Amino acid sequence: MASKDKNKFIDFKRLVKSFKYAIAGLKSSLDDEQNIKIHFIAAFLVLILNIVLKVNVTEWIITIFLCGLVISAELFNTAIEYVVDLATNKIEEKAKLAKDISAGAVLSTAITSLIIGFIIYIPKIIELIGGLK
Repeated sequence: MASKDKNKFIDFKRLVKSFKYAIAGLKSSLDDEQNIKIHFIAAFLVLILNIVLKVNVTEWIITIFLCGLVISAELFNTAIEYVVDLATNKIEEKAKLAKDISAGAVLSTAITSLIIGFIIYIPKIIELIGGLK
């Protein structure tokens, strides 16, 4: 949608509104969706692990990026589910397939993130346990 004042590079009122809408969407998903809560808890645990295991800057960047990616995938999945539900209230194979595929995308992203997390954390945990002896 074009701004009424085309000479403005950025319409700050619209920008603030868009942030309010985005925050409302995030809050709504946190209030209503179990899986997004699980992903946020996992992200919090990742941050704790990063501190405890003293990961380096690159590992911090990777883990924070992956947490954001998984949460974003879950938000897209939730949005797709709502849109599919709006489009039909019948049980239709293509509607089910759309929902299943979007859920599969979240699962794929989460598994990939978990594997990368193991690659980062397992050597550090082994080192920590070895140092405790």
